[in-house]
Amino acid sequence: MKQKEKAAIISQRLEALYPETPVPLDHQDSFTLLIAVLLSAQCTDARVNQVTPYLFAKADTPKKMLSLEVEEIRNIIKPCGLSPTKSKAIYKLSEILLAKYDGEVPDKMELLEELPGVGHKTASVVVSQAFGQPAFPVDTHIHRLAYRWKLSTGKNVQKTETDLKKLFPKESWNKLHLQIIFFGREYCPARGHNPYDCPICKDFGRALLFKQFDKK
Repeated sequence: MKQKEKAAIISQRLEALYPETPVPLDHQDSFTLLIAVLLSAQCTDARVNQVTPYLFAKADTPKKMLSLEVEEIRNIIKPCGLSPTKSKAIYKLSEILLAKYDGEVPDKMELLEELPGVGHKTASVVVSQAFGQPAFPVDTHIHRLAYRWKLSTGKNVQKTETDLKKLFPKESWNKLHLQIIFFGREYCPARGHNPYDCPICKDFGRALLFKQFDKK
């Protein structure tokens, strides 16, 4: 089966399973989404959603964030891990947003990536989910499933993003990346995955091949 054909099957199956794709991170606007995505690095969305209500109750704008001490931010976000680095980044990016962008989050990838603590994936999530611009953020679930489904070589997330963008229509990217994440969590885990029971893997045949991917 050609990759384009496989991609079409995957897209159809995901759309049937997940017609609605709410953003997993609780937020109110582009700034709170930016902070939530930054906090999600090496942390679960569920844990972030437990922490952000306390943080945003105190500071849900760059100006309010600067009224807090870095140590206070750190204490609030400590359950998310990497709190020393993340708290400094949150404070510093709030300074930059206030000084350069009148407190608004820029809607361009290159400007977002200049902010402290904001990498390519974080910027991709923000432009896609806050501003509706086509992007394909690749997290560990997407990277793993793209390799398992043989849509990408799995060398790195940058290669995976490039490969997936070639296979799926641009207008589907913003929704599709969330659908793949949801599917990976519910049906296609890294460990204990049974390809015969998987709603997508079982359709491709040669199911035993997927077991060897799980070991890598």
